[in-house]
Amino acid sequence: MTTRSPRKTRQKRTRTLKAQLLWWLIPTLVLVMMGALWLSNHQLRNQVDIAYDRSLSGALRAIDHNISTASGGLAMEQPYLMLEFFELTANGSVFYRVATEDGLAEIGHPDLPMPQDPLVSGEPRFFYATYQGTPVRVAALARPMDPPLYANKGGRVVVQVAEGLDTRQAFLHQVLVRSVERDLAVILISVLVIILGVFMALRPLARLRQEVEGRSADDLSPVSASDMPREVLPLVAAVNLHMARFAAQARVQSQFLDDASHQLRTPLSVLRTQTAYALRETDPQEVRTALLAMQEGLDRAVRTTNQMLALARAKDASLAEGGFVLESVDLVDLADGVIRSQLPTARVRQLDIGLEAGQRPVVVQGADWLLREAVSNLVDNAIRYTSPTGEVTVRIEADAGQARLVVEDSGPGMSAEDIARACIRFRRGAAGKNKPGAGLGLAIVGTIAELLGARLVLENRAPLPGLRAALVFTLGQGPDAALRHENGGF
Repeated sequence: MTTRSPRKTRQKRTRTLKAQLLWWLIPTLVLVMMGALWLSNHQLRNQVDIAYDRSLSGALRAIDHNISTASGGLAMEQPYLMLEFFELTANGSVFYRVATEDGLAEIGHPDLPMPQDPLVSGEPRFFYATYQGTPVRVAALARPMDPPLYANKGGRVVVQVAEGLDTRQAFLHQVLVRSVERDLAVILISVLVIILGVFMALRPLARLRQEVEGRSADDLSPVSASDMPREVLPLVAAVNLHMARFAAQARVQSQFLDDASHQLRTPLSVLRTQTAYALRETDPQEVRTALLAMQEGLDRAVRTTNQMLALARAKDASLAEGGFVLESVDLVDLADGVIRSQLPTARVRQLDIGLEAGQRPVVVQGADWLLREAVSNLVDNAIRYTSPTGEVTVRIEADAGQARLVVEDSGPGMSAEDIARACIRFRRGAAGKNKPGAGLGLAIVGTIAELLGARLVLENRAPLPGLRAALVFTLGQGPDAALRHENGGF
């Protein structure tokens, strides 16, 4: 028996956008501010040292000013009041030493530490050291003796002043505490401002979510983009585009359901009546007559259903991205296949049906299944409306920049009003009043032509009777060309 690890079964929690922003901003801000705090404290320590070193430098210069070697020995004329004033100014333990560089003559506190590097004449040196177990800050100055203490020999006198660090450290600690408090307050305020800013910046997203969630199931109107940040506008546009596509698909589905309910209710009711009639009859001839009528009604219902499905499929392909794949289609091969599939129906009506192609192949960009559906409807209409022993001709033409698939018949043709309104679904012209059909064939062809960037052109043959229906393609352009030419002649 095996057990699953809780880590594997635990679902990964998705962080919110607020959490991600705060997770990145706040730690980064705290790290930056802590670095700035360390740098400012370091600079503050240097500034305190500079301020206190000025007092040491003043004492150093005062002692140096009172040193004399004129008597042949090292002497310092320092009144007692000056030493007392110096101690008061230093605010701490004070040590001093005046000595020759070789150490033979020395005044003050012995063994006061010297810096590690040699002193440069006339330049005071400040450094930290330990004297008698106490940390001190030392200032040291070396200068040539004038006059020299030893005959015919030079030499330098070294002056040192040291101060205990208790007062300095107390002052520095006080200043650092205030600085840290100030910087921590700045960090806290900055974090609060960032949190508030993130929440305020994401409020439009919350309003967008509330607006979408609060809508009814059938409300597919565009989402308002007012008061939305510029970065959110593409998201709103994408949502509106998706809702528009869904609304269009919903309209297609609703239209299909309405059409099916309208067009199939009557044939099914008639079929039910005919079935009941056939069950009641005992005369075989009457039963056969009823069955033939039922077969004819079923054929009409099947054809109407297939046409409605084809129309819905074509409209759905126009709405869905990737609904069909563009491919190269040879109009000659496609027309030949459609004619072969319609040949039995044409033979029953004793029609002369044929294909004329001046050149092979004639290739256009489109979808084979959509073009086949369109051409099948044109040929089927031509067969249905042409009188027995008539002619139906499918002709493929191509010239500079255009390709045409033309279906001609020797039927009654169409009036100008019927041609103008030919692509309205379920509308049948004067010539089709007594013919079986649902009035969807040309609507399907028109939808497919618009989808593929082609034109459906209808016109009566003159002077011969009949109708000429043509799909006109612009070579080198597909559906994206969105051609908007008005229907006209060839």
